[in-house]
Amino acid sequence: MSEELLWKGSPSQVLNLGKYLVALLVAAGIAVGGIFFPPAWAALVLPLGWMLWIFIETRSIRHELTTERIRLYQGVFNQKMDDVELYRVKDTSMERPFWYRMFGLSTLIIETSDRSQPRIEIRAVSDGDNLRETLRKQVEYWRDRKRVREVDFDESAALADGATDDTGSDTVV
Repeated sequence: MSEELLWKGSPSQVLNLGKYLVALLVAAGIAVGGIFFPPAWAALVLPLGWMLWIFIETRSIRHELTTERIRLYQGVFNQKMDDVELYRVKDTSMERPFWYRMFGLSTLIIETSDRSQPRIEIRAVSDGDNLRETLRKQVEYWRDRKRVREVDFDESAALADGATDDTGSDTVV
């Protein structure tokens, strides 16, 4: 089976609406100040440049779901790339804050057993339900194929049953 791209996306710019609003208010303040002191117009570069940087930074975040792994890309000048194999996914959950729901967006939270990426957040994406379901099906497929099962150990229960702890002591307080 060759690896195929199932989903590709990046966060919505809705994620930055608050920052954009602050930058516009600062720009409006500078513009009003420029009426009374014309050299102040040059300061408009700061809030407008900040808005441009936020836009580019958000656009540089990409997530890909393939038939075998989740790929994460981040960075404007120095790019960081990371892969998480799908059989390492332990759990998924979805959050839909009120602000996101107004725009049909959601955040998918993925818990993994990968040491470099124990928690992945795919923020402000549209059609999160279908993405989560597609991910779930692929995770189950790869877990069955690789015969991977998750086993949780309750250390406190083992110690209470009279087992020894890391120090070799068999007393439990």
